Amino acid sequence: MVAEASVVSAGASVPRWEDDPVLTVEHLTMRFGGLVAIGDLSFNVGRGDITALIGPNGAGKTTVFNCVTGFYKPTEGRIVMRHGPGRQEQTVDEVTRSGARWKASGDGAVFLLERMPDHEISKRAKVARTFQNIRLFGGMTVLENLLVAQHNPLMVASGFSIGGILGLPAYKRAAKASIDKAVYWLEQVRLVDRADDPAADLPYGAQRRLEIARAMCTDPELLCLDEPAAGLNPRESAELNELLKFVRDKHGTSVLLIEHDMGVVMEISDHIIVLDYGVKIADGDAALVKSDPKVIAAYLGVEDEEEIDIPVIKEDVQAVTQETESPAEAAPEEVAKSAPRRKPAKTATGAKKTPRSKS
Repeated sequence: MVAEASVVSAGASVPRWEDDPVLTVEHLTMRFGGLVAIGDLSFNVGRGDITALIGPNGAGKTTVFNCVTGFYKPTEGRIVMRHGPGRQEQTVDEVTRSGARWKASGDGAVFLLERMPDHEISKRAKVARTFQNIRLFGGMTVLENLLVAQHNPLMVASGFSIGGILGLPAYKRAAKASIDKAVYWLEQVRLVDRADDPAADLPYGAQRRLEIARAMCTDPELLCLDEPAAGLNPRESAELNELLKFVRDKHGTSVLLIEHDMGVVMEISDHIIVLDYGVKIADGDAALVKSDPKVIAAYLGVEDEEEIDIPVIKEDVQAVTQETESPAEAAPEEVAKSAPRRKPAKTATGAKKTPRSKS
């Protein structure tokens, strides 16, 4: 097992994500036949934090998302979602021993996500997600996409159709509330003037924002975003940063995101977890992670940390550090790029060595 980086940030004895986690992943393992995509992974997502899950292509980041949101059932491990403050360890232990999926208590509620079907994870545990590829309903209007996200409360208010058919007062109140919520989020993502346009007609960056607004219409406790900045230009990336900060600060929603744009990650993340080959190699705040030799080695594709001392590798490390510290000064095409692509590293004799392949 690769040694993990310290989780303690400068000036803090106990990180917030350890003291008050909204999500805890414990010893998560996911195997596909003989392939171990995730190996004994453990981490916390702090309540009210923006937590970034980063790593080279093929590191297993999306597999983690799929386990958390119920698309995959993990081979081993426990995934705990908490509503309410603190670790609620007694309730977690009771649910684990009982074989139940979840349990409410005086402190809130605890959910074991690995035991729950995906629709219950969304409805009860309040976990929402977006995908790498945009999954909007292109033929529906922008407003209708946000109303679809509120399908469950609308169905309950309608008595599962009869109330909507008859136009009962309870359904009318629920319908008005759902439209008000949709309009509120359209205002936050600056799409209210496009409410009646088909979602497929929106520019790419606007579609990305609409996906986040749709997820927020489910009132999530945890918002999982899979590469939200992919394909965005520098201006759109800056707007995304402001939107995610608003979601965290105004609504108290915890955010877990996968992202390759290091400018976005370093600017907004409270906590960063780094994966390589399905194993955690670093865990801490931005200052700790960006200087970790294991992280630098993983992103540059070198086999050994000692190779970072080679001059050509040092130049690459310095370039990466400068980009993350001063993204606004970089050329627009450089800022819009994702995480640095792996390069063949030169050995001490000058011969090139092929980086490890990533599945």
